[in-house]
Amino acid sequence: MMGAGFAKVGDIMNERIRQALFALQDPGYKSFQCALMPTVDPSTVIGVRTPALRAMAKQLKADKEISPFLSSLPHKYYEENNLHAFLIESIADFDGCITALNRFLPFVDNWATCDMMRPKVLKKEPDRLLREIEVWIASEYTYTVRFGIGMLMAHFLDDGFDENYPKMVSMIQSEEYYVNMMIAWYFATALAKQWDGVICYLKEEQLPLWVHNKTIQKATESLRIPKERKQYLRSLRRR
Repeated sequence: MMGAGFAKVGDIMNERIRQALFALQDPGYKSFQCALMPTVDPSTVIGVRTPALRAMAKQLKADKEISPFLSSLPHKYYEENNLHAFLIESIADFDGCITALNRFLPFVDNWATCDMMRPKVLKKEPDRLLREIEVWIASEYTYTVRFGIGMLMAHFLDDGFDENYPKMVSMIQSEEYYVNMMIAWYFATALAKQWDGVICYLKEEQLPLWVHNKTIQKATESLRIPKERKQYLRSLRRR
């Protein structure tokens, strides 16, 4: 009976959230979003702007009946996934956040939802976060791998940098475009922050051809890399 009651509460909450999302629909913004996300079925995109989603998440995080929504996976709509991501960001407990992430990540199906999810609590436990990252980047799920690389880029390219971290990323073998793009983004960012520690990956051609050249492209577009280094990077392009 408790299970049935929980499901009923969940259905009510899910319908309430869905109605609120459609009330915020912007058809023009939907078209804009769909053009940026070719892997997402347009029929699953409502068209709600991110600030409105964040505001909704802020209101819902204190709702005692939000748990059924977080358990209702997979969600039908892109915005429901983003709302879920923002609710995870609001979790103040490291263990609770990791549990919620590991439940949700296998259902993430696009780069935008993946990249906008940046829980602040994760930076409080860097050693434990590293262990989770090692698991994520070994996952069978495209966007779990991408999220893991993103976390390594966000939290371990400054004071916590270690040369073993780019090595971890360089060893990822994938045919997935959105994984390889994140690897290139990681190395381009690392070139801006830790040049001496990562330039060897280009000089010694340790990255796959596409990732190698995409890294150089993104690095030469960066405002954080000096002009003379950009010239050198262009000389390392491969054919």
